[in-house]
Amino acid sequence: MIFNPNEFEFVATRAWVVNRTVFMELTDGRQIGFPADRFTRLAQATDEQLDEVTLRLGGSALRWEALDEDITVTGAALGRFQAPLPLAA
Repeated sequence: MIFNPNEFEFVATRAWVVNRTVFMELTDGRQIGFPADRFTRLAQATDEQLDEVTLRLGGSALRWEALDEDITVTGAALGRFQAPLPLAA
């Protein structure tokens, strides 16, 4: 079987942030998290701004209104990030 990631669309039922990690719960029950620092605008956001994540487009996108940032749930679930993983301190 050939895997084509373009054939998949992930949808989230909820989103939240803990310790600058963004979490999404998908419709199949899986929970996926990624460091906020993997996206430029999120890396520069305060903790309070990060906490204001909402779902849009029927759960297909994460939205931070104050940051004017949108991230697709599918892109995040497939690891399509803007920045490399930050070096450990």
